[in-house]
Amino acid sequence: MTADLRKVRMGLQACLLGLFALILSGKCSYSPEPDQQRTLPPGWVSLGRADPEEELSLTFALRQQNLKRLSELVQAVSDPSSSQYGKYLTLDHVADLVRPSPLTLHTVQKWLLAAGARNCHSVITQDFLTCWLSIRQAELLLPGAEFHHYVGGTAETHVVRSPHPYQLPQALAPHVDFVGGLHRFPPTSSLRQRPEPQVAGTVGMHLGVTPNVIRKRYNLTAQDVGSGTSNNSQACAQFLEQYFRDSDLARFMHLFGGNFAHQASVTRVVGQQGRGRAGIEASLDVQYLMSAGANISTWVYSSPGRHEGQEPFLQWLMLLSNESALPHVHTVSYGDDEDSLSSAYIQRVNTELMKAATRGLTLLFASGDSGAGCWSVSGRHQFRPSFPASSPYVTTVGGTSFQNPFLITNEIVDYISGGGFSNVFPRPSYQEEAVAKFLNSSPHLPPSSYFNASGRAYPDVAALSDGYWVVSNSVPIPWVSGTSASTPVFGGLLSLINEHRILSGRPPLGFLNPRLYQQHGAGLFDVTHGCHESCLNEEVEGQGFCSGPGWDPVTGWGTPNFPALLKTLLNP
Repeated sequence: MTADLRKVRMGLQACLLGLFALILSGKCSYSPEPDQQRTLPPGWVSLGRADPEEELSLTFALRQQNLKRLSELVQAVSDPSSSQYGKYLTLDHVADLVRPSPLTLHTVQKWLLAAGARNCHSVITQDFLTCWLSIRQAELLLPGAEFHHYVGGTAETHVVRSPHPYQLPQALAPHVDFVGGLHRFPPTSSLRQRPEPQVAGTVGMHLGVTPNVIRKRYNLTAQDVGSGTSNNSQACAQFLEQYFRDSDLARFMHLFGGNFAHQASVTRVVGQQGRGRAGIEASLDVQYLMSAGANISTWVYSSPGRHEGQEPFLQWLMLLSNESALPHVHTVSYGDDEDSLSSAYIQRVNTELMKAATRGLTLLFASGDSGAGCWSVSGRHQFRPSFPASSPYVTTVGGTSFQNPFLITNEIVDYISGGGFSNVFPRPSYQEEAVAKFLNSSPHLPPSSYFNASGRAYPDVAALSDGYWVVSNSVPIPWVSGTSASTPVFGGLLSLINEHRILSGRPPLGFLNPRLYQQHGAGLFDVTHGCHESCLNEEVEGQGFCSGPGWDPVTGWGTPNFPALLKTLLNP
Protein backbone atom coordinates (compact mmCIF):
# COMPACT_ATOMS: atom_id res chain seq x y z
CA MET A 1 0.00 0.00 0.00
CA THR A 2 1.39 3.44 -0.95
CA ALA A 3 1.87 6.22 1.58
CA ASP A 4 -0.94 8.24 -0.06
CA LEU A 5 -3.38 5.34 0.18
CA ARG A 6 -2.44 4.84 3.82
CA LYS A 7 -3.24 8.50 4.52
CA VAL A 8 -6.60 8.15 2.77
CA ARG A 9 -7.40 5.03 4.79
CA MET A 10 -6.40 6.76 8.03
CA GLY A 11 -8.61 9.70 7.19
CA LEU A 12 -11.60 7.51 6.37
CA GLN A 13 -11.14 5.51 9.56
CA ALA A 14 -10.90 8.67 11.66
CA CYS A 15 -14.07 9.99 10.02
CA LEU A 16 -15.93 6.74 10.74
CA LEU A 17 -14.90 6.80 14.38
CA GLY A 18 -15.76 10.47 14.72
CA LEU A 19 -19.12 9.90 13.04
CA PHE A 20 -19.84 6.99 15.35
CA ALA A 21 -19.00 9.09 18.42
CA LEU A 22 -21.23 11.86 17.05
CA ILE A 23 -24.16 9.48 16.55
CA LEU A 24 -23.78 8.06 20.03
CA SER A 25 -23.35 11.21 22.03
CA GLY A 26 -24.54 14.04 19.87
CA LYS A 27 -21.13 15.69 20.16
CA CYS A 28 -17.49 14.86 19.47
CA SER A 29 -16.31 14.93 23.08
CA TYR A 30 -14.09 12.49 24.92
CA SER A 31 -13.70 11.44 28.56
CA PRO A 32 -10.28 10.88 30.08
CA GLU A 33 -10.12 7.22 31.00
CA PRO A 34 -9.12 6.83 34.69
CA ASP A 35 -7.13 3.67 34.01
CA GLN A 36 -3.65 5.16 33.67
CA GLN A 37 -0.36 3.88 35.09
CA ARG A 38 1.39 6.97 36.41
CA THR A 39 5.09 6.45 35.75
CA LEU A 40 7.44 4.13 33.93
CA PRO A 41 8.51 1.49 36.47
CA PRO A 42 12.23 1.28 37.32
CA GLY A 43 14.23 -1.00 35.05
CA TRP A 44 12.16 -0.46 31.90
CA VAL A 45 13.56 1.31 28.83
CA SER A 46 11.75 2.61 25.76
CA LEU A 47 12.99 1.29 22.41
CA GLY A 48 10.97 3.86 20.45
CA ARG A 49 7.61 4.11 18.70
CA ALA A 50 5.95 0.93 17.51
CA ASP A 51 5.33 0.31 13.80
CA PRO A 52 1.81 1.62 12.96
CA GLU A 53 1.03 -1.59 11.04
CA GLU A 54 2.08 -3.86 13.92
CA GLU A 55 -0.73 -5.95 15.40
CA LEU A 56 -1.65 -6.01 19.08
CA SER A 57 -4.48 -7.34 21.22
CA LEU A 58 -6.43 -5.12 23.60
CA THR A 59 -8.86 -6.27 26.27
CA PHE A 60 -11.97 -4.22 26.96
CA ALA A 61 -13.46 -4.63 30.42
CA LEU A 62 -17.17 -4.03 29.93
CA ARG A 63 -19.28 -2.48 32.70
CA GLN A 64 -21.04 -5.14 34.78
CA GLN A 65 -24.43 -5.17 36.49
CA ASN A 66 -25.75 -6.03 39.97
CA LEU A 67 -22.49 -5.57 41.84
CA LYS A 68 -24.23 -4.82 45.15
CA ARG A 69 -26.10 -8.12 44.87
CA LEU A 70 -22.83 -9.88 44.03
CA SER A 71 -21.28 -8.52 47.24
CA GLU A 72 -24.28 -9.71 49.27
CA LEU A 73 -23.99 -13.20 47.79
CA VAL A 74 -20.29 -13.42 48.69
CA GLN A 75 -21.19 -12.77 52.32
CA ALA A 76 -24.12 -15.20 52.26
CA VAL A 77 -22.23 -18.19 50.82
CA SER A 78 -19.05 -17.56 52.88
CA ASP A 79 -20.50 -16.90 56.35
CA PRO A 80 -21.03 -20.10 58.43
CA SER A 81 -23.92 -18.43 60.26
CA SER A 82 -25.82 -17.90 56.98
CA SER A 83 -28.47 -20.31 55.73
CA GLN A 84 -26.83 -20.02 52.30
CA TYR A 85 -23.35 -21.02 53.54
CA GLY A 86 -21.63 -23.30 51.03
CA LYS A 87 -24.41 -22.93 48.43
CA TYR A 88 -22.08 -21.61 45.76
CA LEU A 89 -23.13 -20.19 42.41
CA THR A 90 -22.35 -21.81 39.10
CA LEU A 91 -20.53 -19.82 36.45
CA ASP A 92 -23.80 -19.56 34.51
CA HIS A 93 -25.52 -18.06 37.55
CA VAL A 94 -22.69 -15.56 37.97
CA ALA A 95 -22.95 -14.68 34.26
CA ASP A 96 -26.71 -14.09 34.57
CA LEU A 97 -26.01 -11.74 37.48
CA VAL A 98 -23.15 -9.58 36.18
CA ARG A 99 -23.52 -9.78 32.39
CA PRO A 100 -23.31 -6.27 30.83
CA SER A 101 -26.57 -4.77 29.68
CA PRO A 102 -27.68 -5.27 26.07
CA LEU A 103 -27.02 -1.56 25.52
CA THR A 104 -23.43 -1.90 26.73
CA LEU A 105 -22.78 -4.97 24.58
CA HIS A 106 -24.30 -3.35 21.47
CA THR A 107 -22.56 0.01 21.96
CA VAL A 108 -19.09 -1.42 22.50
CA GLN A 109 -19.37 -3.92 19.65
CA LYS A 110 -20.45 -1.22 17.17
CA TRP A 111 -17.62 1.06 18.33
CA LEU A 112 -15.02 -1.67 17.80
CA LEU A 113 -16.49 -2.72 14.46
CA ALA A 114 -16.24 0.86 13.21
CA ALA A 115 -12.57 0.90 14.28
CA GLY A 116 -11.75 -2.20 12.25
CA ALA A 117 -11.23 -4.50 15.25
CA ARG A 118 -11.11 -8.20 14.34
CA ASN A 119 -10.82 -11.68 15.81
CA CYS A 120 -12.72 -10.54 18.89
CA HIS A 121 -13.52 -13.11 21.54
CA SER A 122 -15.41 -12.88 24.79
CA VAL A 123 -15.84 -14.99 27.94
CA ILE A 124 -18.87 -16.81 29.34
CA THR A 125 -19.75 -13.86 31.57
CA GLN A 126 -19.49 -11.54 28.50
CA ASP A 127 -17.80 -8.83 30.60
CA PHE A 128 -14.41 -9.01 28.82
CA LEU A 129 -13.83 -8.60 25.11
CA THR A 130 -10.40 -9.10 23.54
CA CYS A 131 -9.79 -7.88 19.99
CA TRP A 132 -6.89 -7.49 17.56
CA LEU A 133 -6.09 -4.14 15.97
CA SER A 134 -3.14 -2.53 14.27
CA ILE A 135 -1.23 0.08 16.27
CA ARG A 136 -2.62 2.70 13.91
CA GLN A 137 -6.20 1.57 14.53
CA ALA A 138 -5.68 1.41 18.29
CA GLU A 139 -4.31 4.96 18.40
CA LEU A 140 -7.29 6.21 16.39
CA LEU A 141 -9.69 4.29 18.62
CA LEU A 142 -8.17 5.65 21.86
CA PRO A 143 -7.08 9.27 21.31
CA GLY A 144 -4.00 10.15 23.31
CA ALA A 145 -2.54 6.64 23.25
CA GLU A 146 0.90 6.37 21.64
CA PHE A 147 2.42 2.90 21.57
CA HIS A 148 6.10 2.28 22.22
CA HIS A 149 8.25 -0.83 22.57
CA TYR A 150 9.78 -1.35 26.02
CA VAL A 151 12.22 -3.84 27.45
CA GLY A 152 12.85 -4.52 31.13
CA GLY A 153 12.68 -6.89 34.06
CA THR A 154 15.09 -9.65 35.00
CA ALA A 155 14.03 -11.71 31.96
CA GLU A 156 14.50 -8.77 29.55
CA THR A 157 10.79 -8.94 28.73
CA HIS A 158 9.54 -7.03 25.69
CA VAL A 159 6.17 -5.25 25.85
CA VAL A 160 4.22 -2.68 23.87
CA ARG A 161 2.64 0.02 26.03
CA SER A 162 1.49 3.63 25.80
CA PRO A 163 3.29 6.14 28.05
CA HIS A 164 0.42 8.59 27.60
CA PRO A 165 -3.19 8.57 28.84
CA TYR A 166 -5.94 7.60 26.46
CA GLN A 167 -9.50 8.88 26.15
CA LEU A 168 -12.83 7.28 25.43
CA PRO A 169 -15.77 8.88 23.63
CA GLN A 170 -18.11 10.19 26.34
CA ALA A 171 -20.82 7.86 25.09
CA LEU A 172 -18.51 4.87 25.71
CA ALA A 173 -17.34 5.87 29.19
CA PRO A 174 -20.43 4.42 30.98
CA HIS A 175 -19.89 1.09 29.22
CA VAL A 176 -16.12 0.40 29.57
CA ASP A 177 -14.27 0.09 32.90
CA PHE A 178 -10.80 0.07 31.35
CA VAL A 179 -8.83 -1.09 28.33
CA GLY A 180 -6.12 -3.64 29.14
CA GLY A 181 -2.81 -3.82 27.28
CA LEU A 182 -1.94 -0.11 27.36
CA HIS A 183 -0.36 0.91 30.64
CA ARG A 184 0.43 -1.79 33.20
CA PHE A 185 3.96 -3.16 33.09
CA PRO A 186 4.73 -6.66 34.38
CA PRO A 187 5.90 -6.55 38.01
CA THR A 188 9.20 -8.24 38.76
CA SER A 189 9.58 -11.16 41.17
CA SER A 190 10.73 -10.27 44.67
CA LEU A 191 11.77 -13.84 45.45
CA ARG A 192 15.31 -13.89 46.86
CA GLN A 193 18.04 -16.34 47.76
CA ARG A 194 19.49 -15.47 51.13
CA PRO A 195 22.96 -16.32 52.40
CA GLU A 196 23.09 -19.54 54.38
CA PRO A 197 23.18 -18.80 58.15
CA GLN A 198 26.44 -19.74 59.82
CA VAL A 199 26.32 -22.25 62.67
CA ALA A 200 28.82 -24.58 64.33
CA GLY A 201 27.86 -28.26 64.04
CA THR A 202 24.77 -29.81 62.48
CA VAL A 203 23.74 -32.58 64.88
CA GLY A 204 19.94 -32.68 65.16
CA MET A 205 19.59 -29.76 62.81
CA HIS A 206 18.03 -29.28 59.41
CA LEU A 207 19.83 -27.48 56.60
CA GLY A 208 16.92 -25.63 55.07
CA VAL A 209 13.16 -25.95 54.64
CA THR A 210 11.99 -29.05 52.75
CA PRO A 211 8.60 -30.78 52.56
CA ASN A 212 9.54 -32.96 55.55
CA VAL A 213 10.42 -29.88 57.61
CA ILE A 214 7.06 -28.33 56.65
CA ARG A 215 5.19 -31.49 57.57
CA LYS A 216 6.96 -31.84 60.91
CA ARG A 217 6.46 -28.20 61.92
CA TYR A 218 2.79 -28.18 60.99
CA ASN A 219 2.08 -31.64 62.48
CA LEU A 220 1.20 -33.60 59.37
CA THR A 221 1.57 -37.37 59.45
CA ALA A 222 2.28 -39.70 56.54
CA GLN A 223 -1.48 -40.29 56.36
CA ASP A 224 -2.22 -36.58 55.80
CA VAL A 225 -2.32 -36.77 52.02
CA GLY A 226 -5.04 -36.74 49.39
CA SER A 227 -6.92 -39.94 48.62
CA GLY A 228 -6.38 -39.60 44.89
CA THR A 229 -10.03 -40.53 44.37
CA SER A 230 -12.11 -37.49 45.31
CA ASN A 231 -13.22 -34.69 43.00
CA ASN A 232 -10.63 -32.39 44.58
CA SER A 233 -8.02 -30.24 42.90
CA GLN A 234 -5.75 -27.26 43.50
CA ALA A 235 -3.95 -24.79 41.25
CA CYS A 236 -1.20 -22.23 41.10
CA ALA A 237 -0.73 -19.47 38.53
CA GLN A 238 2.58 -18.51 36.92
CA PHE A 239 3.24 -15.30 35.01
CA LEU A 240 6.04 -13.25 33.48
CA GLU A 241 7.97 -15.88 31.54
CA GLN A 242 7.98 -18.14 34.63
CA TYR A 243 7.69 -21.86 33.86
CA PHE A 244 8.07 -25.12 35.75
CA ARG A 245 9.62 -28.29 34.37
CA ASP A 246 8.26 -31.82 34.88
CA SER A 247 11.82 -33.11 35.22
CA ASP A 248 12.49 -30.62 38.05
CA LEU A 249 9.33 -31.72 39.84
CA ALA A 250 10.34 -35.38 39.51
CA ARG A 251 13.82 -34.69 40.87
CA PHE A 252 12.40 -32.60 43.74
CA MET A 253 10.03 -35.39 44.76
CA HIS A 254 12.85 -37.95 44.46
CA LEU A 255 15.03 -35.87 46.79
CA PHE A 256 12.43 -34.65 49.26
CA GLY A 257 9.16 -36.58 48.81
CA GLY A 258 10.11 -40.07 49.94
CA ASN A 259 8.15 -40.07 53.21
CA PHE A 260 4.64 -39.30 51.94
CA ALA A 261 2.39 -40.31 49.04
CA HIS A 262 2.43 -37.75 46.24
CA GLN A 263 1.61 -37.29 42.58
CA ALA A 264 4.51 -37.36 40.14
CA SER A 265 3.21 -34.81 37.64
CA VAL A 266 0.89 -31.87 37.14
CA THR A 267 -2.58 -32.97 36.07
CA ARG A 268 -3.30 -30.11 33.69
CA VAL A 269 -1.54 -27.04 32.32
CA VAL A 270 -3.94 -24.27 31.29
CA GLY A 271 -2.18 -22.03 28.78
CA GLN A 272 1.21 -22.35 27.14
CA GLN A 273 4.42 -23.56 28.74
CA GLY A 274 7.45 -21.73 27.39
CA ARG A 275 10.56 -23.47 26.08
CA GLY A 276 13.05 -21.40 28.02
CA ARG A 277 14.71 -22.12 31.32
CA ALA A 278 12.57 -22.94 34.31
CA GLY A 279 11.89 -20.08 36.73
CA ILE A 280 12.67 -20.47 40.43
CA GLU A 281 9.35 -18.92 41.42
CA ALA A 282 7.28 -21.19 39.17
CA SER A 283 9.28 -24.22 40.34
CA LEU A 284 8.75 -23.24 43.97
CA ASP A 285 4.98 -22.78 43.53
CA VAL A 286 4.45 -26.16 41.93
CA GLN A 287 6.82 -28.15 44.15
CA TYR A 288 5.48 -26.88 47.47
CA LEU A 289 1.81 -26.83 46.49
CA MET A 290 2.15 -30.48 45.46
CA SER A 291 4.13 -31.51 48.53
CA ALA A 292 1.96 -29.66 51.08
CA GLY A 293 -1.26 -30.63 49.28
CA ALA A 294 0.24 -34.05 48.62
CA ASN A 295 -1.46 -36.55 46.30
CA ILE A 296 -4.06 -34.01 45.16
CA SER A 297 -4.71 -33.26 41.50
CA THR A 298 -2.87 -30.04 40.59
CA TRP A 299 -3.38 -27.59 37.74
CA VAL A 300 -0.95 -24.90 36.63
CA TYR A 301 -2.20 -21.74 34.94
CA SER A 302 0.55 -20.56 32.63
CA SER A 303 0.03 -17.02 31.32
CA PRO A 304 3.46 -15.97 30.15
CA GLY A 305 2.29 -12.88 28.25
CA ARG A 306 4.67 -13.59 25.41
CA HIS A 307 2.69 -11.42 23.03
CA GLU A 308 3.85 -7.91 23.78
CA GLY A 309 0.37 -6.47 24.29
CA GLN A 310 -0.86 -9.04 26.80
CA GLU A 311 -1.24 -8.63 30.56
CA PRO A 312 -0.74 -12.09 32.12
CA PHE A 313 -2.68 -11.42 35.34
CA LEU A 314 -5.62 -10.10 33.35
CA GLN A 315 -5.48 -13.22 31.18
CA TRP A 316 -5.69 -15.38 34.32
CA LEU A 317 -8.77 -13.51 35.55
CA MET A 318 -10.41 -14.03 32.18
CA LEU A 319 -9.67 -17.75 32.32
CA LEU A 320 -11.54 -17.94 35.63
CA SER A 321 -14.55 -16.34 33.90
CA ASN A 322 -14.44 -18.86 31.07
CA GLU A 323 -14.18 -22.24 32.89
CA SER A 324 -17.23 -23.74 34.59
CA ALA A 325 -15.25 -26.43 36.48
CA LEU A 326 -12.21 -25.13 38.37
CA PRO A 327 -9.89 -26.30 41.16
CA HIS A 328 -11.15 -25.37 44.63
CA VAL A 329 -7.92 -23.70 45.84
CA HIS A 330 -5.79 -21.26 43.83
CA THR A 331 -2.48 -19.83 45.04
CA VAL A 332 -0.98 -16.75 43.39
CA SER A 333 2.42 -15.16 44.02
CA TYR A 334 1.71 -11.86 42.30
CA GLY A 335 1.30 -8.28 43.42
CA ASP A 336 1.65 -4.61 42.53
CA ASP A 337 1.86 -1.48 44.63
CA GLU A 338 -1.68 -0.18 45.13
CA ASP A 339 -0.64 3.33 44.18
CA SER A 340 0.76 2.18 40.81
CA LEU A 341 -2.67 0.99 39.65
CA SER A 342 -5.67 3.05 38.63
CA SER A 343 -8.85 3.05 40.67
CA ALA A 344 -10.79 1.74 37.66
CA TYR A 345 -8.46 -1.25 37.33
CA ILE A 346 -8.32 -2.09 41.06
CA GLN A 347 -12.08 -1.92 41.51
CA ARG A 348 -12.71 -4.10 38.49
CA VAL A 349 -10.15 -6.73 39.55
CA ASN A 350 -11.76 -6.71 42.98
CA THR A 351 -15.09 -7.51 41.31
CA GLU A 352 -13.46 -10.45 39.51
CA LEU A 353 -12.27 -11.74 42.90
CA MET A 354 -15.83 -11.38 44.23
CA LYS A 355 -17.08 -13.47 41.31
CA ALA A 356 -14.62 -16.21 42.27
CA ALA A 357 -15.74 -16.08 45.91
CA THR A 358 -19.43 -16.60 45.01
CA ARG A 359 -18.36 -19.75 43.13
CA GLY A 360 -16.67 -21.22 46.21
CA LEU A 361 -13.08 -20.70 45.09
CA THR A 362 -10.41 -20.17 47.75
CA LEU A 363 -7.96 -17.59 46.40
CA LEU A 364 -4.70 -17.16 48.32
CA PHE A 365 -2.33 -14.31 47.44
CA ALA A 366 1.19 -13.71 48.71
CA SER A 367 1.38 -10.63 50.94
CA GLY A 368 4.60 -9.42 49.30
CA ASP A 369 8.25 -9.29 50.31
CA SER A 370 8.74 -5.62 51.22
CA GLY A 371 7.34 -5.53 54.74
CA ALA A 372 5.10 -2.50 55.17
CA GLY A 373 6.62 -0.97 52.02
CA CYS A 374 7.56 2.66 51.71
CA TRP A 375 7.04 5.58 49.36
CA SER A 376 7.08 9.35 49.53
CA VAL A 377 3.90 11.40 49.12
CA SER A 378 4.32 15.20 48.90
CA GLY A 379 7.66 14.89 50.64
CA ARG A 380 6.37 12.68 53.48
CA HIS A 381 7.01 8.97 53.88
CA GLN A 382 4.12 6.51 54.02
CA PHE A 383 3.79 2.74 54.03
CA ARG A 384 2.97 1.22 50.65
CA PRO A 385 0.25 -1.48 50.52
CA SER A 386 0.17 -4.17 47.84
CA PHE A 387 -2.70 -5.35 45.64
CA PRO A 388 -4.37 -7.89 45.25
CA ALA A 389 -3.07 -8.72 48.77
CA SER A 390 -5.19 -5.81 50.02
CA SER A 391 -8.42 -7.04 48.41
CA PRO A 392 -11.16 -7.88 50.94
CA TYR A 393 -12.08 -10.96 48.87
CA VAL A 394 -8.86 -12.97 49.03
CA THR A 395 -6.99 -14.70 51.83
CA THR A 396 -3.55 -13.13 52.06
CA VAL A 397 -0.55 -15.12 53.30
CA GLY A 398 2.39 -13.54 55.15
CA GLY A 399 5.76 -15.07 56.06
CA THR A 400 7.65 -16.39 59.08
CA SER A 401 11.09 -17.76 59.96
CA PHE A 402 12.17 -20.33 62.52
CA GLN A 403 13.38 -18.74 65.73
CA ASN A 404 16.50 -20.88 65.27
CA PRO A 405 17.09 -21.19 61.52
CA PHE A 406 18.44 -24.74 61.87
CA LEU A 407 15.91 -26.17 64.32
CA ILE A 408 12.20 -26.90 63.87
CA THR A 409 11.16 -24.47 66.57
CA ASN A 410 8.58 -21.77 67.17
CA GLU A 411 8.21 -19.23 64.39
CA ILE A 412 8.91 -15.51 64.43
CA VAL A 413 8.21 -12.78 61.88
CA ASP A 414 10.16 -12.95 58.63
CA TYR A 415 11.15 -9.30 58.31
CA ILE A 416 10.17 -9.22 54.62
CA SER A 417 6.58 -10.37 55.29
CA GLY A 418 4.23 -7.97 53.51
CA GLY A 419 1.42 -6.43 55.51
CA GLY A 420 -0.44 -3.27 56.36
CA PHE A 421 -3.62 -1.36 55.56
CA SER A 422 -5.21 -0.63 52.19
CA ASN A 423 -5.53 2.94 50.98
CA VAL A 424 -8.31 1.85 48.60
CA PHE A 425 -10.60 -0.65 50.37
CA PRO A 426 -12.32 0.08 53.69
CA ARG A 427 -12.01 -2.43 56.50
CA PRO A 428 -14.46 -5.30 55.85
CA SER A 429 -16.93 -6.14 58.60
CA TYR A 430 -15.52 -9.63 59.11
CA GLN A 431 -12.24 -8.26 60.49
CA GLU A 432 -13.59 -5.26 62.40
CA GLU A 433 -13.18 -6.76 65.87
CA ALA A 434 -9.72 -8.27 65.29
CA VAL A 435 -8.19 -5.16 63.72
CA ALA A 436 -9.70 -2.78 66.28
CA LYS A 437 -8.23 -4.93 69.05
CA PHE A 438 -4.77 -4.79 67.44
CA LEU A 439 -4.89 -1.03 66.96
CA ASN A 440 -6.02 -0.48 70.55
CA SER A 441 -3.51 -2.84 72.18
CA SER A 442 -0.30 -2.85 70.13
CA PRO A 443 2.55 -1.15 72.04
CA HIS A 444 4.58 -0.58 68.85
CA LEU A 445 2.28 1.23 66.41
CA PRO A 446 3.99 3.39 63.78
CA PRO A 447 2.91 7.05 63.52
CA SER A 448 -0.68 7.30 62.29
CA SER A 449 0.39 9.36 59.26
CA TYR A 450 2.10 6.28 57.81
CA PHE A 451 -1.00 4.12 57.28
CA ASN A 452 -4.76 4.20 56.77
CA ALA A 453 -6.06 2.67 60.00
CA SER A 454 -9.59 2.33 58.55
CA GLY A 455 -8.46 0.30 55.51
CA ARG A 456 -8.63 -3.42 54.79
CA ALA A 457 -5.85 -4.92 56.90
CA TYR A 458 -3.70 -7.84 55.77
CA PRO A 459 -2.30 -10.54 55.84
CA ASP A 460 -4.89 -12.98 57.19
CA VAL A 461 -2.57 -15.95 57.86
CA ALA A 462 1.09 -16.90 57.42
CA ALA A 463 3.49 -19.79 56.94
CA LEU A 464 7.24 -20.31 56.73
CA SER A 465 8.78 -18.14 54.02
CA ASP A 466 12.51 -18.42 54.74
CA GLY A 467 15.19 -20.86 53.64
CA TYR A 468 13.49 -23.21 51.15
CA TRP A 469 15.10 -25.84 48.93
CA VAL A 470 13.89 -25.72 45.31
CA VAL A 471 14.92 -27.70 42.23
CA SER A 472 15.15 -25.54 39.10
CA ASN A 473 16.81 -26.50 35.81
CA SER A 474 17.88 -29.80 37.43
CA VAL A 475 19.83 -28.01 40.20
CA PRO A 476 18.81 -28.12 43.89
CA ILE A 477 18.91 -24.50 45.11
CA PRO A 478 18.98 -23.71 48.86
CA TRP A 479 17.79 -20.77 50.98
CA VAL A 480 15.11 -19.43 48.65
CA SER A 481 12.85 -17.04 50.54
CA GLY A 482 9.66 -15.06 50.06
CA THR A 483 5.92 -15.18 50.61
CA SER A 484 5.87 -16.93 47.22
CA ALA A 485 6.89 -19.95 49.36
CA SER A 486 4.43 -19.55 52.23
CA THR A 487 1.41 -19.13 49.94
CA PRO A 488 1.46 -22.53 48.16
CA VAL A 489 2.23 -24.25 51.48
CA PHE A 490 -0.87 -22.80 53.12
CA GLY A 491 -2.89 -23.49 49.98
CA GLY A 492 -1.83 -27.13 49.92
CA LEU A 493 -2.94 -27.63 53.52
CA LEU A 494 -6.35 -26.11 52.75
CA SER A 495 -6.63 -28.57 49.86
CA LEU A 496 -6.12 -31.42 52.32
CA ILE A 497 -8.93 -30.02 54.48
CA ASN A 498 -11.15 -29.76 51.39
CA GLU A 499 -10.40 -33.43 50.78
CA HIS A 500 -11.92 -34.34 54.15
CA ARG A 501 -14.90 -32.04 53.58
CA ILE A 502 -15.66 -33.42 50.12
CA LEU A 503 -15.35 -37.05 51.25
CA SER A 504 -17.80 -36.36 54.08
CA GLY A 505 -20.33 -34.73 51.75
CA ARG A 506 -19.63 -31.09 52.61
CA PRO A 507 -18.87 -28.26 50.18
CA PRO A 508 -15.29 -26.98 49.79
CA LEU A 509 -14.17 -24.13 52.04
CA GLY A 510 -14.64 -21.32 49.53
CA PHE A 511 -13.75 -17.78 50.58
CA LEU A 512 -12.16 -18.40 53.97
CA ASN A 513 -11.94 -15.01 55.66
CA PRO A 514 -15.41 -14.62 57.26
CA ARG A 515 -15.01 -18.02 58.92
CA LEU A 516 -11.37 -17.46 59.81
CA TYR A 517 -12.12 -14.24 61.69
CA GLN A 518 -15.29 -15.57 63.34
CA GLN A 519 -13.22 -18.41 64.79
CA HIS A 520 -10.49 -16.01 65.97
CA GLY A 521 -7.71 -17.91 64.26
CA ALA A 522 -8.48 -21.26 65.89
CA GLY A 523 -6.21 -24.01 64.58
CA LEU A 524 -3.27 -21.66 63.96
CA PHE A 525 0.00 -21.12 65.81
CA ASP A 526 0.02 -17.51 67.01
CA VAL A 527 3.22 -15.71 66.01
CA THR A 528 3.97 -13.07 68.65
CA HIS A 529 7.60 -12.02 68.12
CA GLY A 530 9.18 -9.82 65.49
CA CYS A 531 8.54 -6.82 63.26
CA HIS A 532 8.75 -6.34 59.52
CA GLU A 533 10.71 -3.77 57.55
CA SER A 534 9.56 -0.38 56.31
CA CYS A 535 10.90 3.13 55.58
CA LEU A 536 14.59 3.73 56.29
CA ASN A 537 14.25 7.15 57.89
CA GLU A 538 14.80 8.67 61.31
CA GLU A 539 11.12 8.56 62.25
CA VAL A 540 10.49 4.80 62.00
CA GLU A 541 14.09 3.57 61.47
CA GLY A 542 13.14 0.78 59.10
CA GLN A 543 10.50 -0.79 61.36
CA GLY A 544 6.91 -1.29 60.25
CA PHE A 545 4.32 -3.19 62.29
CA CYS A 546 5.13 -5.75 64.96
CA SER A 547 3.42 -9.04 65.73
CA GLY A 548 1.61 -9.71 68.97
CA PRO A 549 -1.07 -11.93 70.51
CA GLY A 550 -4.03 -12.56 68.18
CA TRP A 551 -4.29 -11.02 64.72
CA ASP A 552 -1.63 -8.58 63.52
CA PRO A 553 -0.75 -6.99 60.12
CA VAL A 554 2.50 -8.96 59.85
CA THR A 555 1.51 -12.64 60.22
CA GLY A 556 -2.30 -12.39 60.41
CA TRP A 557 -3.75 -15.01 62.75
CA GLY A 558 -0.62 -17.15 62.49
CA THR A 559 0.65 -20.36 60.89
CA PRO A 560 -1.13 -23.70 60.47
CA ASN A 561 -1.31 -26.43 63.11
CA PHE A 562 -2.80 -28.95 60.72
CA PRO A 563 -4.71 -31.32 63.07
CA ALA A 564 -6.25 -28.39 64.94
CA LEU A 565 -7.01 -26.48 61.72
CA LEU A 566 -8.66 -29.56 60.21
CA LYS A 567 -10.85 -29.95 63.30
CA THR A 568 -11.78 -26.26 63.20
CA LEU A 569 -12.65 -26.16 59.50
CA LEU A 570 -14.17 -29.61 58.94
CA ASN A 571 -17.70 -28.73 60.14
CA PRO A 572 -20.17 -27.53 59.06
